[in-house]
Amino acid sequence: MLQLTSNRRALLGLDITTSSIKLIELAMSGGQYRVESYAAEPTPPNAMNEKTLVDPQVVGEAIRRAVKRSGARTREAAIAISGDAAITKVIQMPRGLRDAELEAQVEMQADQYIPFPMDEVAYDFEVLGPSEKDNESIDVLLVASRSENVEQRRSAATSAGLTPRIVDVEAFALENACRLMTHQMPDGGIDRNVAVVDFGASSTTFSVLRNLKVVYTRDFAFGGQQLTEEIMRTYGLSMEEAGRAKKEGGLPHNYQAEVLDPFIDDMTQQVSRSLQFYLASGTGREQPEKILVCGGCANIPGVADVVQSRVGIEAERGDPLGQMKLSSRARAQAVQRDATALLTACGLALRSFD
Repeated sequence: MLQLTSNRRALLGLDITTSSIKLIELAMSGGQYRVESYAAEPTPPNAMNEKTLVDPQVVGEAIRRAVKRSGARTREAAIAISGDAAITKVIQMPRGLRDAELEAQVEMQADQYIPFPMDEVAYDFEVLGPSEKDNESIDVLLVASRSENVEQRRSAATSAGLTPRIVDVEAFALENACRLMTHQMPDGGIDRNVAVVDFGASSTTFSVLRNLKVVYTRDFAFGGQQLTEEIMRTYGLSMEEAGRAKKEGGLPHNYQAEVLDPFIDDMTQQVSRSLQFYLASGTGREQPEKILVCGGCANIPGVADVVQSRVGIEAERGDPLGQMKLSSRARAQAVQRDATALLTACGLALRSFD
């Protein structure tokens, strides 16, 4: 089943994507978060089809390697399904219901919003609080997904020796992680609009937050994999060679002008297009005051400056770990290199402190 809530305990934030498996463990000391452990492993070839996990056993072996390298002590994890695999709906329920009555009412209403047979669905709900629509009601967040989407990821984690305590949704994890970047937001994000664009390997998420809550989100097919493929085509390299060269350098002198600059142009066009979609999506939409550029592509030198100059909004490389200490077990170089790509993993790990 989907599991949105859990008793407070140390959890590994486990982010499984088409290109990599990242896990991070956070602790708190003196009111400040600390990275206890971190590791990443490449996702095995053909183990995922877009965002669908097709070989849980092979992915589980990669997770097991990451856990071992990280030195993590906990074996309990929070995992997430992709946003396009989830159905979310805020529904209203009468105030004052007992837990069992609320659960029964939600189950009765869920059938109206879920376009699949209920025996093929995993779902959960969370009470958000009093409803603004009706003084006698509460708002309840209903989240559902096909059972196979949840079970594939649970199976991968379980085969690695982990216990998945929470199954979340990537979009919720991203929102959760954004509170780690308030030091980069005007007025800490309070009463301000801030855009966060998270460039993944094959897909990107553009979100706008108001008061640190997502008010708009858009997913689209674009990511660092396109740069890797262009390096392969241009220089006749294998996928593995191109990926390594992209990170470590050593490409011919024409790489910047003929490959990288056109890709950065595409990145900025995607940000600009997403901004236009956001502004046209409803009345009263206000331009974000800042853009935080995250994901692996945010490590391209100067990319935030290019976004800022082309879009006309202040932009900065997002760093969810910028205010954190590192434990001796966390490999500082790897953590700092990958920090901007750890939004989902951090958002999941933060569930330890719910």
